[in-house]
Amino acid sequence: MQDEIIIKDPIELLEKIEELHPSDIANSLKKLKKADNDEFYKVLKQLPDDILGDVLLELPDAIREETYQFLSIEQLTDAVEELESDDATDIFQEIEEVDVEKAKEIFEGLEAEDQQDINWLKRYEEEEAGAFMQTELFSASINESIGDSIKRLKVAKDEDELENIHQVFVINEEKVLIASILLEDLIIFDFSKTYKEIINDREDNFRPFKVQDNEEIDDVVKKFEKYDLSVVAVVGYGDMLIGRITADDILDVIEQNATEQIYQLAGVDEEYEHEEDFVTTSKKRALWLSLNLFTAILASLVIGIFDTTIQQYVALAILMPIVASMGGNAGTQTLAVMVRQLALGEIDLDNSKDAVKKEIFISIFNGLTFALIMGVIASLWFGQAMLGVVIGLSMIINLFAAGFFGASIPLMLKRFDIDPAVGSTVLLTTVTDIVGFLSFLGLAKLILL
Repeated sequence: MQDEIIIKDPIELLEKIEELHPSDIANSLKKLKKADNDEFYKVLKQLPDDILGDVLLELPDAIREETYQFLSIEQLTDAVEELESDDATDIFQEIEEVDVEKAKEIFEGLEAEDQQDINWLKRYEEEEAGAFMQTELFSASINESIGDSIKRLKVAKDEDELENIHQVFVINEEKVLIASILLEDLIIFDFSKTYKEIINDREDNFRPFKVQDNEEIDDVVKKFEKYDLSVVAVVGYGDMLIGRITADDILDVIEQNATEQIYQLAGVDEEYEHEEDFVTTSKKRALWLSLNLFTAILASLVIGIFDTTIQQYVALAILMPIVASMGGNAGTQTLAVMVRQLALGEIDLDNSKDAVKKEIFISIFNGLTFALIMGVIASLWFGQAMLGVVIGLSMIINLFAAGFFGASIPLMLKRFDIDPAVGSTVLLTTVTDIVGFLSFLGLAKLILL
């Protein structure tokens, strides 16, 4: 595996630009921007048109928006033209959000075919499969000979019209998708034969993987993972072939979904985490911290109810954080598993009971284990056996609550069409803190006093 290449010197970077992958160029530019903003733009302006678009796609969103304002209309037009239709549409829409007039001039400078592709792909919603497809593909008529189609492919490759071609999509006269044949299989056939002849002999072997253009992209991701696909055909009304989705786009979706879940579980907004202005980011985080402060006050009110009990047993104040911490960590484990399995489709509302039961049994088992361990430690530490009993029972109760609510909260949010990752952590922490303090201090008051 090739190591990442980062060149911090702008002159050296420009000298080696043809040897570098767009991703390495983008990483070098990120480093350069931090060191010298002016040099960053100087290098950016001198990038060849054929790689400019690919480099822009590899830059972070915030930096990319700045570059759209800096680069000329001619440069951006050339960059968009060099990209595949899905990437070209993405960049064009981003430019449109930054500067509508500039985007209009860029669009007018594009070839008619590129304009048509962008208008076609723009009509899809953000989460639809059609928004992630590219219209460039290798297709052949069912009555065409293999040899003739191979000649067309050679011309298209020679003119850089097609990239990452692994199969031919076979269509009929109405452009309905009939079959999909890998190029490694195609080359073993008699080139004088038509596709109809070879498909009739081995029809089942060439059944295509396809998705509807209005299908949810998350469902498409699951198909890629389930069947180990590198590409899938996209069909529209009447199964007409209109495009394809490749694995690189699916990897981007998987990475984006994982990033969103991590941020949401932590109570932060991904969009604002990339802001350079720390005040804006701080305000966004403060909203979740405000909610967390409110829940922490609730937990403190529970502790306040037992203030006299704590005064009589100082050991309770020492041991309280242990009960709350164990419940919080156990709940977070359960929550992470449930949120991820819901996202992957491994758990749904129909089979959720088994998942909840499993988490409850795990929490009870761990509760009994750590109740025994902590009970012995507390008894020896403070020389009082009943204190060990109190913390042991409290540990069982709180870990049970952690398992039950850690599994139930994401399912409850899912039932109300709320992303299970949003707010789950704050709700769960509130439950485990309150249950932990209430059970520990309540049992102490009943048993020790």
